[in-house]
Amino acid sequence: MTAANFQVNLRGVVELLAHHLYSSPRVYLRELLQNAVDACTARRQLDPSAPPARVLVEPGSVFAIHDNGVGLTAAEVEEFLATVGHSSKQDTLDGIRGDFLGRFGIGLLSAFMVSDEITVRTRSAREPDAPTIEWRATADGRYCTHLAAQPRPEPGTTVLLRPRADTSEWLSADRVTELARLYGSLLPVEVLVGEVPITRPAPWRASYPSALARRSALAEECQDAFGFAPFEVIDLAVPEAGLTGVAYVLPQAVPPSQQATHRVWLKGMLLGERVEQLLPEWAFFVRATVDVTELRPTASREALYDDALLELVRERLGAQLREWLSRLTATDPDRATAFLRLHHLGVKSLALHDDAMLTLVLPWLPFETTLGTVTLAEFRRTHPVVQYTATVDDFRRVAAVATAQGLGVVNAGYVYDVELLTRIAAVHPEWTVEQLDTAVVNAHLDAVDGDEELRWRHALGIARSALEPFDCDVELRAFDPVSVPALHLDDRDAVHERDRRAAVADADDLWSEILSGLAPAGAARARLILNQRNPLVRRLRSLADAELLRLAVEALYVQALLLAHRPLRPAESALLGRSYLTLLDRAVSP
Repeated sequence: MTAANFQVNLRGVVELLAHHLYSSPRVYLRELLQNAVDACTARRQLDPSAPPARVLVEPGSVFAIHDNGVGLTAAEVEEFLATVGHSSKQDTLDGIRGDFLGRFGIGLLSAFMVSDEITVRTRSAREPDAPTIEWRATADGRYCTHLAAQPRPEPGTTVLLRPRADTSEWLSADRVTELARLYGSLLPVEVLVGEVPITRPAPWRASYPSALARRSALAEECQDAFGFAPFEVIDLAVPEAGLTGVAYVLPQAVPPSQQATHRVWLKGMLLGERVEQLLPEWAFFVRATVDVTELRPTASREALYDDALLELVRERLGAQLREWLSRLTATDPDRATAFLRLHHLGVKSLALHDDAMLTLVLPWLPFETTLGTVTLAEFRRTHPVVQYTATVDDFRRVAAVATAQGLGVVNAGYVYDVELLTRIAAVHPEWTVEQLDTAVVNAHLDAVDGDEELRWRHALGIARSALEPFDCDVELRAFDPVSVPALHLDDRDAVHERDRRAAVADADDLWSEILSGLAPAGAARARLILNQRNPLVRRLRSLADAELLRLAVEALYVQALLLAHRPLRPAESALLGRSYLTLLDRAVSP
């Protein structure tokens, strides 16, 4: 058996990088900056007395990037530049947890996304009189190495690229300056584009004359990075990951489903502008910008590798956000109220899994109730038992009547509310929290006297007959507000029975027979409660025309469904049109 080495199709590798690893050709500059900075870092480790690190980027018809780093010997050129996936950093230090930015040994190949030829001129700092070596490679996989015709005056490396016609825009002066500022503005070495320096201290680590000046500078940074002026700026730090930075609280509410993305720098090099999973899922109301030294990037260097350390970072950053909220509620109640009005969903999500946070924010969280939007503490002052509806439609169905009867109800139909109320009852046993049952509402409606019930006997018989096809009974009660002619009450048992009957109608013979056998004795039904105090309803009793009475009851039934925001079934939609048109016809007939 004969052993052989794999042959690498370089053009195929470049296509793979361009279309499946990197998100854009623009990363070529990031990779070249990374190599230059790592070379400077290696030289400082080799010789602490070396000149200050410096990287010079020169756009033009021939793009050039120069560094005064450690350089390469002729043997190292052959070993590292001509071998795909082999990095000099791998052999010296752990490339990601040490001082180096690079790791995978493929960064230089990204230059082939914008140029068909790469020229590298390098002189090693490891040998006193090292020659300048020139290595030239083309995208079809060929390369050559020889002594450079133009020796470098000092150790370091120069990379030269000639743009293709279709990529010249990526190497233009304006675009190169933009990309250098984007990727390299926080690098720990001096980086210039032409003669213009582009590096600066991280804004959250810079010195400012006052706290107000720092807040203003960070707000401006947030506007540039994320496009909004922050509600608040929160400092972040996780020493185990070498993480420093800030979190910006959004000034407007966002849905929980919106994926939060963050700006992450790795040892001063921008990793990505939309990095996910840096913060806990519940923290969707903040956007962070951080610099880290110990987290691992993916091969594309555009996302973080999800490992135990990143999980620790999420936990620590989540704790810091909780601490900020705790300080806010303790020191600035007005500001805390304003924050919770905006971001109560995120705080509710957090409180579901953190009992201490639940207790902390409970006095502040707003809920929609029959008293208006109030906190539960305010609600309990007049209604010690917290009764809630599980859906918004249920709340709308009973809100007007419940308010008129003095019945307090909380609308728990929004995200997290039912789970949160259940959690409150578990954590605080002194609270009584119950889901509202239609029997409670019914108990607050006044019964009519026997004589009135007797006078309505004939009309109620016609009304019940009219709504029989819709599994709905009809009752007569007296309640406020007088403006509501009818109320549709539909308890959980009635909903289940209606769903079962719908399934029977849609099932084949076998399943229809099985489901029919599951019908409980005296199955619950929805109820249309006619309001005896309403003038229109009072006139129904005296109608001599039975057909007109049926039409009026059908119209009131559909109106009650619409007021309750309950979706109409096909038969109910047909009833809406039929009753309306028939009543209109009766109204205009001579």
